[in-house]
Amino acid sequence: MKRLVSQLSFISLLFVMTLFSSCTIFEGITFLNPDKEDIVSNPDLSNNIDAEVEFEEDIYAETFDEDEIAFHDSTLIISEEIADIINDSISDPAVLDSLTLALQERIDSENSGEAIVEESDVMLEMIEDIADIPYFEQNKLQSSSKSENIYNYPEGYVPTFPDSVYAERIDKLRGQTTIELVYNKHVKSFIDVYAVRKRDHTCRILGLADIYFPMFEQALDKYDMPLEIKYLAVVESALNPRAGSHAGAKGLWQFMYATGKTYKLNVTSLVDDRMDPVKATEAACQHLLDLYNEYDDWFLALAAYNSGAGNVNKAITRAGGLKNYWAVWPFLPKETRGYVPAFIAVNYVMSYSQEHNLYPTDPGIMADGVDSVTVHEPLHFDQLNEMLNIPMDDIKFFNPQYKANIIPANAKNPMSLRLPEKYIDSFIVHEKELYNFVTKKGIDRKKLEEEMKKVSDRSVHIVKSGENLGSIAKKYRISVNQLKTWNRLKGTTIYPGQKLIVYSSGAPMAQAGNSNPVERSTEQKIHTVKSGENLSVIAKKYRCTVTELKKWNNLKSNTLQIGQKLKVYPPANGSSSSSGKIVHTVKSGDNLWDLSKKYGVSVEQIRKLNGLSSKAVLKVGQKLVIRN
Repeated sequence: MKRLVSQLSFISLLFVMTLFSSCTIFEGITFLNPDKEDIVSNPDLSNNIDAEVEFEEDIYAETFDEDEIAFHDSTLIISEEIADIINDSISDPAVLDSLTLALQERIDSENSGEAIVEESDVMLEMIEDIADIPYFEQNKLQSSSKSENIYNYPEGYVPTFPDSVYAERIDKLRGQTTIELVYNKHVKSFIDVYAVRKRDHTCRILGLADIYFPMFEQALDKYDMPLEIKYLAVVESALNPRAGSHAGAKGLWQFMYATGKTYKLNVTSLVDDRMDPVKATEAACQHLLDLYNEYDDWFLALAAYNSGAGNVNKAITRAGGLKNYWAVWPFLPKETRGYVPAFIAVNYVMSYSQEHNLYPTDPGIMADGVDSVTVHEPLHFDQLNEMLNIPMDDIKFFNPQYKANIIPANAKNPMSLRLPEKYIDSFIVHEKELYNFVTKKGIDRKKLEEEMKKVSDRSVHIVKSGENLGSIAKKYRISVNQLKTWNRLKGTTIYPGQKLIVYSSGAPMAQAGNSNPVERSTEQKIHTVKSGENLSVIAKKYRCTVTELKKWNNLKSNTLQIGQKLKVYPPANGSSSSSGKIVHTVKSGDNLWDLSKKYGVSVEQIRKLNGLSSKAVLKVGQKLVIRN
């Protein structure tokens, strides 16, 4: 800290280190709004054991709850935590000099004392969701700890180490890569997440790593990229191949729709390439390499992968043009400031898992490895399951990109199928018979071809508050009975956010025919397009239609540019988007993972609303509150 203070002392920067209750800063905590309650910090990160700060277990290692660089009466107030992290991570005096000037310019040009808006951290949600993958739930698999416990740790023992040991180990890892790995207090907080707080989840991730890391390493080697980039997928998705965020990102590498299209990841009613482990890994390598070529810094490339190049460029500008991650780190969005430290922590924990008494929970499907075959004609998962006796769970697990259990391949567009190696020879021998095989449900080549043809006319309608089957049927010029048949509905009850399949018999009626129009404010606002956004995402945010957005901005196409300004008219005050309380009655086969995806909420949210522990077992007939 002395080095940074000496750099900044000549511009009268105030570092406040006091324990008095009215102080501006505790160690690691900045109180920018004295009226704000429940400031959260990880107590392990502060020597101030007397600070009256509540640590909430469900917060994902949030070291900072406020914007720690703020301005009051033209004086920069910076937390000791940020000072320590910058000092620990930047050794070049010239970089510190430039950062000092950038901070001084910010003092002169800004007058901000408000806290940044708290963003939900999806990383913890991804870790939580990995426990609810049906494959793990059904097999109740155990960790292979006995064979790998080389330190003879007692069962359940949680080792911890002093900072010097963490720093030494990460320094060794740094010597094996071109990525400038460092150890600081923020990295330590994420080590605590993976090695202490979420140990069971980390063991599952270690088990999944045996499936995906060889594939990641092969692709990274192809592009001459550091193999350690493979750990980014752990931060993104916890290696859950079906992972999805509320923002719409999908798959192991969490591609948004627009970014995926840029890297040739196509999405149709039957296939989502973003969830194809092989294609998404290839696209992630290309995307990250493009970002690295732009910034010449792997950490900046990772930050841009998370928050978009626009946010990183803005942070670089505010840091005086420095293209150094730790120099721009204070200026990045709050959620992105935890992204690279989490990446470093994952690198460390998975490299030193045995030292932390952590061992892979074996998914039980890798005894013979995995390989790919090429499918040349339409094929249904049921045909593979019934004719070749391949477990349905295995087929679905290795091929999450096929959304309806149909591989819509043809001679002009062959598709890949991943299977456990022991079934590869059988597939090759019986391939032609498979395409003509008739399942117990009557699925055959003809029905698959009809389904593929029908899907080309299929769309998905997301139910809005106030809609019913009658209004939706009228909108699409179809009957209520058709809607019920297509969606296997027994009654007429639907809920906001529910997705309904619609086969068009005519174009949807104009928006003006909507039975529940939204009253709009006359006050115009400007929305700046961010990386990964498209018209649909923006329309959803402001509760309008794509047609309205295009009309307001005289757009002739759906193409947007990052940084583009769009005029929007938000709903007027009083226009509610509340969907009301939703209660789900548990049916046979239900699990929290499937329910969270069905209703568009997180597993953790369902648990909290219903007081469920991570080991709770659902019972048929049980009532679950999904949304209050």
